[in-house]
Amino acid sequence: MLDINFIRQNKDIVKKGTSDKGFDATLVDKVLELDEKRRKLLLEIEQLRAKRNKIADEKKPSDEGKRVKEDLKEKEPELEKSAKEYLETLQKIPNLPSDKAPVGKNEKDNVELRKWGTPTKFKFKTKDHLELGKSLGILDFETGAKVAGSQFYFLYGDGALLELALTRYVFEKLAKEEFLPVITPDLAKSRYYLGTGYMPKGDEAQTYTVEGEDLGLIATSEVTLAGMHADTVIPEDKLPLKYVGYSHCFRKEGGAYGKYSKGLYRVHEFTKTEMFIYSKPEESEELHELILKMEEEICRELELPYRVVEMCTGDLGAMAARKFDVEVWMPGRGDYGEVTSTSNCTDYQARNLNIRFRRNTGETEYLHMINGTAVVMTRIPLAILENFQQEDGSVAIPKVLQKWMGKDVIKTVVK
Repeated sequence: MLDINFIRQNKDIVKKGTSDKGFDATLVDKVLELDEKRRKLLLEIEQLRAKRNKIADEKKPSDEGKRVKEDLKEKEPELEKSAKEYLETLQKIPNLPSDKAPVGKNEKDNVELRKWGTPTKFKFKTKDHLELGKSLGILDFETGAKVAGSQFYFLYGDGALLELALTRYVFEKLAKEEFLPVITPDLAKSRYYLGTGYMPKGDEAQTYTVEGEDLGLIATSEVTLAGMHADTVIPEDKLPLKYVGYSHCFRKEGGAYGKYSKGLYRVHEFTKTEMFIYSKPEESEELHELILKMEEEICRELELPYRVVEMCTGDLGAMAARKFDVEVWMPGRGDYGEVTSTSNCTDYQARNLNIRFRRNTGETEYLHMINGTAVVMTRIPLAILENFQQEDGSVAIPKVLQKWMGKDVIKTVVK
């Protein structure tokens, strides 16, 4: 959430940033009204409590004491209700976009920054990843649908080994960059998935919740990596803290997403490695660029043609101040498709989760939090299958993965 003091002092700036992101700017007026009401009630209650204590010290029954008691009985629940409405409204105001983020309404206004590689061209009739996965005997959506429902799948043989090879590759690569490998829980309390922006209700609901418990299946290990240091104060000398987290991820993915979302591109359950950095404010832009650099290096080492796109203000979402996507070439659609994303959430999530750091001079302040996908084990395998397919129906394995796969090609299993 934003700092209410900042909102009070910069109302017009906050309204503009809220509007540029496509959110309702009147929320800013509403939260300031609720803030004033809340503070007024709090002052009245403090004065009444002081008066009550003074009367109690005198140890003399009085009509005034009864009136004070009645007034408190009326105003305390009113304050509780007002404070709740204030907090709910404050949490609806998004993080302000960076001055560097391009202003725009939606994905059509996103800006392509650069490209690497040439889209793969073939001299034979190609297959999409679903056809390849089925013919190779490594990907099975039919059994997934039987066992768990639509948009679930089984991986067999080299399909499973490819996912594990990608995990080993990215863990080793990022460990060399001083990212600490972490395997996190797949469930989190509501405070953490709400605090990182994953809503369990409404049009953009992504979270599967556990009935009768304060738990939800995480949509990304960003949730659990952010929750690790909730309610703590981290010494400045320990920053930045760099993690690469591995987890299963679960998303409802309700609604229609179009023809390019078939197969592995958009599913309900998948595994993912996620980069996450806790940073001093003055270093977060540089570390955001580091995550993007790692994402690009991974795509290059996997020999996947890609482009980098910067999100406009209207496509940033609530949490991010600045965001980049890396999209790789997917022959099955004849276009680029997003495989990784990296966001600088500045101190917005840190305020939600009460995560601060202590400078060497003694002052404490909220730190910045940056996240970015390393490898999502659906879209990258999709891209590998489609880009590395060969005329005989086999799929070559990128050189960087061959030492973990123990082979250089995925062939049809003869039964």
